[in-house]
Amino acid sequence: MFENYKVFETQFAGRKLVVETGKIAQLANGSCLIRYGDTVINVAVTASSKPKEGVDFFPLSVDFEERMYSVGKIPGSFSKREGRPSDKAILTSRLIDRPIRPLFPKNMRNDVCVSCTAMSVDQDCSPEITAMIGTSVALSISDIPWKGPISGAFVGYVDGKIVINPTEKQRKKSKLSLTVASTSERIAMIEAGADMISDDIMYEAIMAGHEANQSIIKFINEIKNEIGKEKFVFEDIEPIKEMYESIKEYVSEDVKLALNTDDKLTRDKNLKPIYEKVHSKFDEAYPENIKDIDECMYKLQKEIVRSWLMDEQKRVDGRGMNEIRPLAAEVGILPRVHGSGLFTRGQTQVMTIATLGPLSEQQTLDGIDNEISKRYMHHYNFPSYSVGEARPSRGPGRREIGHGALAERALAPVIPSEEDFPYALRLVSEVVSSNGSTSQGSVCGSTLALMDAGVPIKAPVAGISCGLITKGDKWMTMVDIQGLEDFFGDMDFKVAGTHEGITAIQMDLKIEGLLPEMVKEALEKTHKARIYILDEIILKAIDKPRDELSKYAPKVLSTRISVDKIREVIGSGGKVVQKISSDFNVKVDIEEDGRIFVMGEDIENCRKALDVIDSIAIEIEPGVIYKGTVTRIMDFGAFITIAQGKEGLCHISQLDEKRVEKVSDVLKLGDEVFVKVTSIDEKGRINLSIKEATKEIK
Repeated sequence: MFENYKVFETQFAGRKLVVETGKIAQLANGSCLIRYGDTVINVAVTASSKPKEGVDFFPLSVDFEERMYSVGKIPGSFSKREGRPSDKAILTSRLIDRPIRPLFPKNMRNDVCVSCTAMSVDQDCSPEITAMIGTSVALSISDIPWKGPISGAFVGYVDGKIVINPTEKQRKKSKLSLTVASTSERIAMIEAGADMISDDIMYEAIMAGHEANQSIIKFINEIKNEIGKEKFVFEDIEPIKEMYESIKEYVSEDVKLALNTDDKLTRDKNLKPIYEKVHSKFDEAYPENIKDIDECMYKLQKEIVRSWLMDEQKRVDGRGMNEIRPLAAEVGILPRVHGSGLFTRGQTQVMTIATLGPLSEQQTLDGIDNEISKRYMHHYNFPSYSVGEARPSRGPGRREIGHGALAERALAPVIPSEEDFPYALRLVSEVVSSNGSTSQGSVCGSTLALMDAGVPIKAPVAGISCGLITKGDKWMTMVDIQGLEDFFGDMDFKVAGTHEGITAIQMDLKIEGLLPEMVKEALEKTHKARIYILDEIILKAIDKPRDELSKYAPKVLSTRISVDKIREVIGSGGKVVQKISSDFNVKVDIEEDGRIFVMGEDIENCRKALDVIDSIAIEIEPGVIYKGTVTRIMDFGAFITIAQGKEGLCHISQLDEKRVEKVSDVLKLGDEVFVKVTSIDEKGRINLSIKEATKEIK
C-alpha cells in the first residue's frame, strides 16, 4: 500500500533520530514523520502553484501546533480542545521561521506553509529541535525551491561543561538555554537565555552547536539525494532591469539627499514628493508594471544605504560605526503604578511599567512541557502611532509576543527568588516611539522599572543590537542599528546582559548565515555597548533598587506551617481564612507545602494577620511556656487561650505558689499571663500551670 515508504535513521547527541517518509501526508509538497526518542512530530510543507497577488514580500507561514494528547493531557479550556496557539507555540514557530526564511528565493511570491504537529512529546528530546530538523527534511525532499538543508541543536551549560541536547534533568541545572541553527557552512540562527554567561563561553557554546549540526545536515542531504523531488520553477517578480536603471538615474541624487538625516519623520517627508515625481514620469512609460515602481524605489534606497555603509563607512545619521545614538533614562514617570522607567535611544522610546501582585496571580500555563506556571511575566505592546502610522489596534501579534519573550528571558536571571521576594511580577513595555531596536529598549526600560519598584534584582540588565552589511566576501558590522539599517541590512544581532555576563541573545538574519568571526565581532561590540549603557545611563538614573516598595504596592509577609495544620487555618468551608482576610483587609494565599503568604496595603495589618495564622498553626508542646489570655473563670480554675483556637485549663491549685481561695482573687477576664503546658491528655485537653511558669521565669 505504501510503495514509497522509507525509513532513515541516525544518532543525535546519543539518542536515536528516525525520519519516516512516504506514508503520511502524501498530498503535501513534502512531508515526514520525525522521531527523536519518544518525541514524534509530523511535518508537512505546501506551496501555492502561483504567486500571491498584491504582496511585495515572500508569504511564508510556519505553525508549530501543540496537541495536548502528546503529553497525555486534556486541554484545560472550556471547549476542551486546543484554541489559539500558546505563547510557547508561537515562539517555536518563530524559532523555525528565522533560519529557513533566508534560504528561499528572494523574488518568490508563492505562498509557502509549514505545519509542525507535536503528536508525542518526550521531555528529554526537545520537540522544538525535532520540529526544526523535520522542517528541514520536508523542505529538502519537496519540490519547493529552497537552499537548505539546515539543522538545529539545543545547547546547555551544565556543571561547567557544554552539553548538546541536554535532558530535562540537565536543563534544570543548566546555566544556558541556547538554540543554534546552521547550514553546512554558516550559523543561521541563534536564540539564547543565560544566567550571566561570559562572552567566551557563549561563543564556545554557539560553535559547539554549529559543529553538532553538521552530522544532521549530512544525514538530511543523504535523504534528499535518495528521494528528493526536482524543484519547481517559480515566477520571478524582479522588476524590469531597464525600468530600475531609469528610475535610479532619474532620482538617485534626490533619494540620497532625502535619506541623509537622523530624523525618521523628516526622511519620510522628504521621500514622499520623490515617489510622486517618479510615478508621474514612469506610470505612463510602464503601464503594465506600475506596481513595480515602488519596488524599484525600495531597491534604490537599499542600494544607497548599503553602499554608504560598506563603501563610505557612512551612516544616515552621521554616527560612527561603533557609536550609540543619544541616550536618556528616567524613573518614577507614573505616580500610581508600582514602578516605571522610560528609556530613550535616539527616536526609539520604551516605557516599562512594573506591577507587583500576590503569588496567586502568577500565570497558569497549559502546554506540552512540564512548566505549569510562571510568576514573572513580560508583555510588549507596539502601537501604530509609535511609527507614525494610523492603524487600529488588533492585539499582540507574533512579533509582539516574541519581543516580550526576549525581554522576559533577558531579565529572568536577575529576578529574586520566590523565597526572597514572594511576589508575582508583570512588566509591560509600551513602545511609544520606534526607530529600531525596541526589544532592547524594553530590556533597559524594564531594569529601570524594576529598580524603581524596589524589586531587589541581582544586577541591572541592558540590551543593544549589532547590524551587518555584506557584499561578496566583504562584510562589516555596526552597533545600535536604527530602523533604516535594520530594514536594509543583513542582520539584527540582539544581546542583553549584566556586567557579569550575557542573559539573552536573539539573532535575525536576511542572509544565509554568519561566519564564526562575524559572531565573535558582534559579541565583542555588544559587550562594550551594554557596559556603557549600564554605567553611563541606567545606573546614573537609579543606582540601586529603591529601599522601600511604592506605597501603592501590596506588602507581603510569609510563614510556613505544618501541612497538617493547613485545614485548621482554612477552617470549615474556608470560614477561618475568610475571617482573617476580612478582619485585617488582607489576601491570604496558602500553598500545598505549608507556605502561607499574607498580602495587603497596610504592613501592620499583614503582621497581625500573620500572628493569628501562626497562633492557629502553632504546635502546643508539653514543657513549653506560652503567653496566654484569660478567657473564662470557673470555681475550679481558669481557662486560658494560648493560641488561636487552643485553650487550656489552669487548675486553681496551679495559679500560685501559695494557696488560692478564689480564682477571681488573682485573675480576671482578659489578663495576660505566662503559663507552662504541663500535659496534654489523650483527648487533646491542655493542662496549664502559672505556678510552674513563674518558677522558671524567675
